Amino acid sequence: MAHAIRFHETGGPEVLVWEQVDAGQPGPGEARVRHTAIGLNYVDTYVRSGAYPASLPSGLGTEAAGVVEAVGPGVTDVKVGDRVAYSGGPQGAYSEERVMPADRLVVLPDGISDQQAAAMMLKGMTAQYLIRQTYKVGSGDTILFHAAAGGVGLIACQWAKAVGATVIGTVGNDEKAKLAKAHGCDHPILYTRENFVERVRGITGGNMVPVVYDSVGKDTFSSSLDCLAPRGLMVLFGQSSGAVEPVDLGILAQKGSLYVTRPTLRTYADKRADLLAMAQELFDVVRSGAVKIEVNQTYPLRDAAKAHQDLQARKTTGSTILTV
Repeated sequence: MAHAIRFHETGGPEVLVWEQVDAGQPGPGEARVRHTAIGLNYVDTYVRSGAYPASLPSGLGTEAAGVVEAVGPGVTDVKVGDRVAYSGGPQGAYSEERVMPADRLVVLPDGISDQQAAAMMLKGMTAQYLIRQTYKVGSGDTILFHAAAGGVGLIACQWAKAVGATVIGTVGNDEKAKLAKAHGCDHPILYTRENFVERVRGITGGNMVPVVYDSVGKDTFSSSLDCLAPRGLMVLFGQSSGAVEPVDLGILAQKGSLYVTRPTLRTYADKRADLLAMAQELFDVVRSGAVKIEVNQTYPLRDAAKAHQDLQARKTTGSTILTV
C-alpha cells in the first residue's frame, strides 16, 4: 500500500490528511508511476479550498515526476523503467505512486532531473504556451508579467529575455525584486510601493505594452488593462487574489480596442502531439542553459499542509516541490 495526501472536505491547509491508499493496477491505456518528486502549484490551493470543484474525498495535484512501474494493455507511449513526468490529468499527484493515463506522460531526456521536471512541467509548459503561442513574444517586444518572482514568472522572464524581449515585472518586496532581476526581469516594480501603471508608462515612454500576463486576477486586472497599447492583449491565466469581477466589454473599446483571453494549459496541451512538442521546446531551452529551473523550497510529501501555508502566505519564491 502507498500513501497519499487527500482531503475529505474543502477548506484551509488543515483539511489535508496523510492516508494509506491502494494505487491499483493500470488498465488499458494506463501506466502506474512511482513518484520521486511532486510539483506544488498555486492552483492546488484553489482545488483544496473549493474554488475549483473536486469530487470528495479527493486527491490533490496534477504535476509530478517518477518511474514507470507497470503499463496496461495497449500502451506504447511509455515502458516500464522509463523516467517520466506529467502535468495535467486527474487530481492525485500528491501520492507515493498512482495510475495515470499513459498519453499524459512525457519521457524525460538525459540532462533533466526528476526534481527539475516536477518543478517545471506545469510552470514551464504554462510559460511555453503564454510566450510562444498565446502571444508570441519576440525581439524588440516589451511585456508586463505580474508575479515575476513566482514559479511561472521566473521561467517566463528568462525565456522572454532569451528571445530578445524587454521584461517588466511586478513583485511584492525587495528580495523578490532582486530575484526577478537575476532571472531576466529588466524592470521589477514593487506593486506594494509603486503604481505599476505609471511605472509602465514611464518605462515605455508612454507607448505601453502589447501584452500583459496576469495570474493575480482581481487586484490587478483593471489596472493591467491600462498598461496595454491600443489593440493590446490581456492574458489572464490565474486568480491568486480572487476572481475578476464581471467586466463591461465596452471598456475594451474605450481603452483601445483591447483583446482579453483566459487560456489554460489543459486546452493547449490537450492533443498528445501538442503536449510532446511543447515539452520538447521546454526541455531544449532548459538544457541550453537559457532557462534555469531552480527549486527554491522542498518539503516532504507528508508536510503538504505546511507547504500550502507558506505558498499562500507568499513565503515561497520560484518553484517548490514535495519529495517522496
